[in-house]
Amino acid sequence: MTVYLVIKARITDPAGFAPYAQGAAALVRRHGGRYRVLGGRQELLEGGDDQARMVVSEWPDRDAALAFWRSPDYAVLKALRAGTGEFEVRLVDGVEPVNEDSP
Repeated sequence: MTVYLVIKARITDPAGFAPYAQGAAALVRRHGGRYRVLGGRQELLEGGDDQARMVVSEWPDRDAALAFWRSPDYAVLKALRAGTGEFEVRLVDGVEPVNEDSP
């Protein structure tokens, strides 16, 4: 089942965060993930932190996402991210495709 890493990020040091962002993009691809939400216009419609940004990556399954998250390469990148903002990361299940022809 497809899963998603959903990241809520409030970046306080964009210059310090840049090396992490560049490295993470390549590592996500290498581990079989792909971004579904990254950059672009975001509009807060209700509650929350208007300065926070959302990033969503799609993974073929939970094992692939966790292999990325727990990899030694990501541990190095995560250390680069330290002190550059506040981050909330969730791993969430996608939904099974609905067959429109079934009752």
